[in-house]
Amino acid sequence: MKPPHQLSLITEPSFYHGVSEAAYIALLARQKGGDMRQQSFRVAFLDKVIQAAPRDRDCYLSQAQFMRPNRRAVNLYSLPLLFCDLDPVSRHHMPPEEWRRAVLMVCKDEGIPPPSLIVYSGRGVHLKWILTSPLPRAALPRWNFAQKQLGERFQQIGSDPQARDASRVLRLEHTVNTKTGQRCEVIWVTDGGDGMPIRYPFDVIFDEVAPLAREQLAEERKQRIAGKTGQLPRWHAKPSLTVVKGGRHGLKRINYQELAWHRLEDLRTLAEMRTAYQGGPEPLKGQRMLFLFWSLNFMALSHAVTPASFWKEAQALAASLAPGWSYDKSELSTVYHKTKAYFQGEVVDFGGRKVPPLYTPRNATLIERFAVTDDEQHELRTIVSKGEARRRDAERKRQVRRAAGVQERAAYDSMVQHRREVAWALRTKGLSMRNIAKEMGTSLSHVQRMLADA
Repeated sequence: MKPPHQLSLITEPSFYHGVSEAAYIALLARQKGGDMRQQSFRVAFLDKVIQAAPRDRDCYLSQAQFMRPNRRAVNLYSLPLLFCDLDPVSRHHMPPEEWRRAVLMVCKDEGIPPPSLIVYSGRGVHLKWILTSPLPRAALPRWNFAQKQLGERFQQIGSDPQARDASRVLRLEHTVNTKTGQRCEVIWVTDGGDGMPIRYPFDVIFDEVAPLAREQLAEERKQRIAGKTGQLPRWHAKPSLTVVKGGRHGLKRINYQELAWHRLEDLRTLAEMRTAYQGGPEPLKGQRMLFLFWSLNFMALSHAVTPASFWKEAQALAASLAPGWSYDKSELSTVYHKTKAYFQGEVVDFGGRKVPPLYTPRNATLIERFAVTDDEQHELRTIVSKGEARRRDAERKRQVRRAAGVQERAAYDSMVQHRREVAWALRTKGLSMRNIAKEMGTSLSHVQRMLADA
């Protein structure tokens, strides 16, 4: 084994971890005694962290960024890249050059853009597609879908289906894989034309790896609906993946994984609002398990939590709801077993429809369970009543009219009343109706109506 080079310049993480004062990354390093130790740092200290990392042992870095010093999906801040972890399909060792050829061949055969970086891990490789701009946490369902599709495309050469999640850590460049004695190295860079690794818009990668591009999905759906009804509905041009019911009142049509993630975000917003105005040393007392139970349910539905990560995510989520709270794990056993069934592909027959074994409540059910007030609904994205949905739709339409230059009703009524008063004032001065019409630039009949109304 080559001696570790403690002064080797580590640059690979700086290509995708932009400087941020708000976000955290996590570093895992094997200690002298063999245990793993994890530490979280602000991304702003990235250069200092990676240069101080030990090179002579296993060392890993988180690929996503987190809003708290805890690399759980519930704390996700942004996603700067897509990645795929490959290990040899057999115990046969493959040298870096063979890995490079195999990866680029699969990319060519599958029509996938080549990775920005191929990193040799000492045994397998990590493929990384750096994004032009990091995805926000709200995009996690689409990111998960793209990750799954990428993994399936590279399954023939050993993609790891358990290494696709947002909280994943991958080996750090120039550190040693203690299982093989090999160093982790960048073995391929796709040049972006400026001497730096190429960056891809997320939509470009998504459309390449999705079974059908979004436009094709929309067209297929359009034709399917036309075949059932004989005609296309007026809203057929709106593209969507798995459409959920409830798109009335101008609400956006989204797939159920996105809906579940947005509902999780709504519950977190609701918990923060109640913690803020209730105050006291015991935030959300009497409501904690309600929030924890439903939040985990929606995390599982959105694929942000898996059976393997369920209890760690539960612990992180509980700490964010009420620091120091010790909850009864048995109260989460139902949602845990439903999560296992969901990830095993099980479905439940409900009214003739195949639905996930997890809970998929209506908005009205959630509003009732959490006693969500009208004022609280104003701050939420999806957990809203039909009345709030109508109010938002009316407000959107009002903004469209205002942008088009259409005058508001109140302003219009005020203007009409003012013109009536002007016409009446001119009439009291002795002007004829014909002269008033000339003075005000309107017709004689209009003047007659204004005076009659005045």
